[in-house]
Amino acid sequence: MTSFAEVAGLAILLVRPGMLVIATPFLGAVSAPAIMRVGLTVLIALVLAPVVPVPQSLPAAALAAVVLREVAIGLSIALAIRVLVFGAEFAGHFAGYSIGLSMGSLIDPQTGVRNNLFALLYANVATLTVLATNAHHRLLAALVDSYQALPVGLGALDPSLAGHVASMLGLVFVIGVRIAAPVVIVLLIVELALGLAGRVAPALNVLMSGAPVRLAVGLLVAAATVPTIPHIIERYVPVVLSLAADTARAFR
Repeated sequence: MTSFAEVAGLAILLVRPGMLVIATPFLGAVSAPAIMRVGLTVLIALVLAPVVPVPQSLPAAALAAVVLREVAIGLSIALAIRVLVFGAEFAGHFAGYSIGLSMGSLIDPQTGVRNNLFALLYANVATLTVLATNAHHRLLAALVDSYQALPVGLGALDPSLAGHVASMLGLVFVIGVRIAAPVVIVLLIVELALGLAGRVAPALNVLMSGAPVRLAVGLLVAAATVPTIPHIIERYVPVVLSLAADTARAFR
């Protein structure tokens, strides 16, 4: 007969991979069926159960602390992929706003929030790049390695956590600016040209005539630069994985 301690140990073992599945865009997306997410979490936990030691007896207060620590570690690892996708989404918002598509937003089926077309496109390209480069395999390997570096149990919070989180958030802006830079720079040149045209020909309605110019030029530049997104995302995969590992170690 299965003892309560064994069931509690398996329940604790579900927390870290469960947070990874929930927080990873292509696994925990709103469009993903709940039974798939639960089944994947249980499958990962059953695979890890024979090789991951779990404390069999813990007081109630210590059990709550262990669960919170497992949640934090799982979310820290999942941040690696979230940073890449959020960086691409930020680039899409930046480029779309520059072109003038900020009013044309749709519900993103992956997140359930409103995004413009460029944010949807860039986020999907980033997600496909992660899958094509097998970054999700490296994420699962990082989960397995985390049990060796950070065994299940009580731990202490390192003061370096705030710095690591700030670095992760800063990387979102770095990736976003690098992806959106060509569109923004070209449209800035277009704005300068339209401003000069307005000074040379005051009768020209720059506000009305400039909108289709911005749209056409912005779409052309975006179409030309979309193939560069996978290269940027692939370059930052090891960087975000390293930062995620450092963030998780803060809970040792």
